[in-house]
Amino acid sequence: MVVLKYVIAIIVLSIVILFHELGHFWLAKANGIRVNEFSLGLGPTLVGFTRGETKYSIKLLPFGGACMMEGEDEQSDDDRSFQKKSVWARISVVAAGPVFNFIMAFILSVIVVGMTGYVKPVISGITDNSPAQEAGLAVGDEIVKLNRKPIHFYSEISMYVMFHQNETIDVTYLRDGKKNVVSIKPEYNEEYGRYLFGFNTGGEIVRTGPFQTLQYGVYNVKYWIQYTFGSLKMLVTRQVSLNDMSGPVGIVKVIGDSYQQSTESGGIKGGVVTMLDFGILLAANLGVINLLPLPALDGGRLLFLIIEAIRRKRVSPDREAMVHFIGIICLFGFMILIMANDVAKIFISS
Repeated sequence: MVVLKYVIAIIVLSIVILFHELGHFWLAKANGIRVNEFSLGLGPTLVGFTRGETKYSIKLLPFGGACMMEGEDEQSDDDRSFQKKSVWARISVVAAGPVFNFIMAFILSVIVVGMTGYVKPVISGITDNSPAQEAGLAVGDEIVKLNRKPIHFYSEISMYVMFHQNETIDVTYLRDGKKNVVSIKPEYNEEYGRYLFGFNTGGEIVRTGPFQTLQYGVYNVKYWIQYTFGSLKMLVTRQVSLNDMSGPVGIVKVIGDSYQQSTESGGIKGGVVTMLDFGILLAANLGVINLLPLPALDGGRLLFLIIEAIRRKRVSPDREAMVHFIGIICLFGFMILIMANDVAKIFISS
């Protein structure tokens, strides 16, 4: 079971990465760009074969992937090279990876919502002497908005409070079909280590029809995108530290442990739903991270291409290549730091 849970975790992570690279691959092929190699993983090649003009391979380290196109980072005289295509063709190829991640997150969200429904944000319990009790909230009230943010399911409440710590929040709720608004300032709870309103939600699970399933699939993807952006903001503003982050090693451990716990409590279905949830999280996270305008990431490449489209003149390939090279070095250094931290946390916890 110990080995199995980590194998499943690696498979989930690999599928998310593979789907990202497939976006680049399919759009490259659609635009007539020569793809020299399509790989899953990093490092030395374990197994590979060539079909047509493209080599397909699996690398030693299952923590990445690549769609290597002719003339992507170097000069090439091939008419089918990446650099010979129009700026809009190149934009579509680079943007396809993150877009495919969001598509994947949506598909998985629809499956999860169809299987489990969603948890309605209805108050099921009130803590004594809490801000919620003092504000007059009661069991059965349905939270529909926090400040100007609409609330569709209960997880959005805790996320909003986490990203608006120590702030007074206007809570809109329904009681007997009538909307009411109260202002509440969540209090820090030492036991849970976070700010809380002082009410519990999650007592009512709503099963969805076809249209609602698609609708709540969109809401779920939006939730994870906002969660990723909010987490990045907290990192930049030093509300969280690098020690709170996880790289591939840490992610695999968390997924594996969660799979084991969910199968023990909810059987095979519980394990499947948990893995789908992690797939949604990772896909949305990878899509957002790759759109950041940083060197070596898809967002950094898109920035150069957008500048080219506006100026109608290409940025010097040598300068762009140097910027991305520096970005890759920094990215690998950051990954090594996070991976070392993951390994250290594993040994400390054991």
